[in-house]
Amino acid sequence: MARLIALGRVDYREGWARQQEELTAVIDGAENAVILCEHEPVYTLGRKRGASANVLDAGDTPVIEVERGGDVTWHGPGQLVVYPVLRLEGAARDLHAHLQRLEDLAIEVCGALGLPAGRDERNTGAWIRGRKVCSIGVACRRWVTWHGLALNVNPDLSAFRRINPCGFDSAVMTSVSEELGRDVGVGEVEGLVAERVRGW
Repeated sequence: MARLIALGRVDYREGWARQQEELTAVIDGAENAVILCEHEPVYTLGRKRGASANVLDAGDTPVIEVERGGDVTWHGPGQLVVYPVLRLEGAARDLHAHLQRLEDLAIEVCGALGLPAGRDERNTGAWIRGRKVCSIGVACRRWVTWHGLALNVNPDLSAFRRINPCGFDSAVMTSVSEELGRDVGVGEVEGLVAERVRGW
């Protein structure tokens, strides 16, 4: 059973530091952990070559380079971020399968809210009618994963206009609230995620 750690809204560096603590703990034998949080506005750059070129105009928003795979994305209020710190053992030592599990989580949560989310054959994440509602990027050390997924619940989508999110035009990004046509709170979605990750 994974330990659930709900941080609420935190600065990105604070959340990143907590991930490092849990990463060390799980490598040393502790139970898996899943961190749930929102971040203050920030742009993060993954390890994909040329990611910095997709930052068009960050303005006053911090830009932070991180260890996860992928391109540039935005985190901020209204977006639920899920950081599973998981030990991959035996047949589960498969990063592709881990990415699919994260996609499945986002797709199932959207489904529980009445949204027809699915995969894109060429790109990671969860997609609704050709638009991206969830971004995914992970890192792995000694077969323990960290980083994870960011599900757009009710964020200010205009923040994506300052970047090419994941290398796409910003118009590709959507949110649970936009697709449902009503405001959905992060707390409502956090509960749905928590139900599904306890067994991790």
